Amino acid sequence: MESIYYQRVEALRAFMRENHLDIVILGGSDPHSSEYLAPRWKQVEWLSGFTGEAGDMVVTADHAGLWTDTRYFIQANRQLEGTGIVLHKMRVPEQVPIPQWIASLGIDEPCIAIDGLCQTMEAVRDLRESVPGAVIYPIPDLLDALWENRPAIPTSPIITLGEDLVGESRESKLAWLRKWLVIHEFDGIFLSALDDIAWLLNVRGADIEYNPLVISYLLVTLEEVHWFVRKDAFAAPDPDTRDTFEELQADGIQIRDYSDVTFALSSLKEMGVDCLCLDPESTNVVLREAIEEGERVPLVFERPCPVALRKSVKNKVEIAGMREAHLEDGLVMEQFLYWLSSQAGQVNEWEASEYMHSLREQVSGFRGESFETISAYGPSAALPHYSTPHEGSLLIEPRGLYLVDSGGQYLFGTTDITRTIPMGPCTALEREDYTLCLRGYIGLAMAVFPRGTAGCQIDALAREPLWQARRNFGHGTGHGVGFFLCDHEGPQDIRQNFNSTALEPGMIVSDEPGLYREGMHGIRHENLLLVRSVGDNEFGSWLGFETLTLCHIDTSCLEVSLLTTAEREYLNAYNERVYRELSPRLPAEVAAWLREKTLPV
Repeated sequence: MESIYYQRVEALRAFMRENHLDIVILGGSDPHSSEYLAPRWKQVEWLSGFTGEAGDMVVTADHAGLWTDTRYFIQANRQLEGTGIVLHKMRVPEQVPIPQWIASLGIDEPCIAIDGLCQTMEAVRDLRESVPGAVIYPIPDLLDALWENRPAIPTSPIITLGEDLVGESRESKLAWLRKWLVIHEFDGIFLSALDDIAWLLNVRGADIEYNPLVISYLLVTLEEVHWFVRKDAFAAPDPDTRDTFEELQADGIQIRDYSDVTFALSSLKEMGVDCLCLDPESTNVVLREAIEEGERVPLVFERPCPVALRKSVKNKVEIAGMREAHLEDGLVMEQFLYWLSSQAGQVNEWEASEYMHSLREQVSGFRGESFETISAYGPSAALPHYSTPHEGSLLIEPRGLYLVDSGGQYLFGTTDITRTIPMGPCTALEREDYTLCLRGYIGLAMAVFPRGTAGCQIDALAREPLWQARRNFGHGTGHGVGFFLCDHEGPQDIRQNFNSTALEPGMIVSDEPGLYREGMHGIRHENLLLVRSVGDNEFGSWLGFETLTLCHIDTSCLEVSLLTTAEREYLNAYNERVYRELSPRLPAEVAAWLREKTLPV
């Protein structure tokens, strides 16, 4: 029997024949280049059944392909079975990106349709350069004719955060941004990235699951601020949103409908904008073309949005909030791990995930998970981004390894933590893999490096112990983390791919090396680290890390002989710190259990 996804691809091909199209490209993003998507923009999932967070599709008359990276290869192979869709692997030496693959087809002047709302200027430019002569049609909402009951653009209550929580008013942030515009001789800047807008306006919503964001665009000029948002400013559906609009309007911000953005961009000169800045990596091609369709077109300069870098460097109030969030989250984690220690053979992956959620819900200021919890036992953990099923979850047995990767959104911060937990006897290979990954984590956490160093320049510190044993992992080692914003935040990261963004004091990054053996087990150790100054001397300014995450690292399946003296001392000191800071606020029985778990090795 043909799968529903096979039928959907065939329906798309019929649409292509009717409209004389050779190729359709569907990007795995939304009009704002978001990583996590509202249901309306899960186009790749609707067409293919693939539920990973990173995937793009290409459909031709005789081929349908899904492009995704190493995190999702196992998952994609399973989910694409029976669909007729072929997996194209990225982040591997033999990778062939979509533009180059299309060029290899040798079609003379191919007619290519894209969803222009979900493809950035940068992506379309790359396509034009790789496929000279291609005729590209940027069709907004390309799948509307096929997707019955397609979800609407979401709306959720909007709140504002005061200086007591975020450390800086929106007036101050806008004044900084306008100063930046003057220095660079721009009249205005257009923002598409949802977390940049939320940070700048000090607003939060819930339009995208796990991300406290509001679907919107923002135009800032030297005199005005226009916020394009899918809410009626004068008849808001809830008191929080109504109060938010009134507060922003009192600060001089004009609330405009989300759908007004194309008209506004085609009328920039009438708004006093002769020279506009926008980010080609977050602005979709439909909006870029709207600018060119105006009667009087301004000069447009493409450059990275400055908000992203400033947002990544947390101020003192945000840092204090993140420390509080990790303290509260650490108490949750230790109570969860204590409970889990007596549950082997009695609960499955989904039940464990639900219990974790119930503990976080009890924390004042909790606003939901920061991403979908990965609760994975044994072979499930070999999928780095395993999606725990409600039904059919594996039983967590009293042997081997269980991995849980989870995080919370709190009014005062965002957390992200992974622990791999021995549930009983472990094999020699499990013990060795566990230890090598932990050595990689410690190697990065202990790093000291000169100011100006980028994350890609220290990524190898987390891989060296694995490399020495001829092992590796395919994902990045670390990502930035927002303050009650996105769990994945740039522009900084720690990975092998070249990224020139230097790590700066106040940035927060994850440290999460892993190792995955298909059908056997997966291991990852993750804490969040705060970049901090560690002193100056005649050789320059030096930086290092402060560990924010507070939760013990299990030592019961360590191969201690593989640890260096420095690594052992670091591990013992960290576990002792966890006990010292958390035990006074834990129930007596949990504190006593934690004392045993944090004894030095």
